[in-house]
Amino acid sequence: MILSFILLILAGPRFVNVLWWLLKPGVYSVAFSNNIILPILGIAFVPWTTLMYVLAFPGGLSGLDWLFIGIGFFADIASYGGSGYGGKKQMSQPKPATPPTTPAQ
Repeated sequence: MILSFILLILAGPRFVNVLWWLLKPGVYSVAFSNNIILPILGIAFVPWTTLMYVLAFPGGLSGLDWLFIGIGFFADIASYGGSGYGGKKQMSQPKPATPPTTPAQ
């Protein structure tokens, strides 16, 4: 469990999802009813939500499990929003002035 947490911090949720799927495919088979499309789309577009869903699913989904899935979804939305905000901030920076060029004679 601690190794998974360290990998999550260092490599990100997509890497952890793929690694976990390769090491324990039964967990993903149970969580997604042997459907291969949903986990692939989940890892590609909402990796935190997919990770939380797989963590919460084995005992069945109940009240607090949906809270954790919601937190995962919020983390996905925040990561997309944060990257958009960072790009906006970068684009609003003024361009450095270039010295005027003189034609060669």
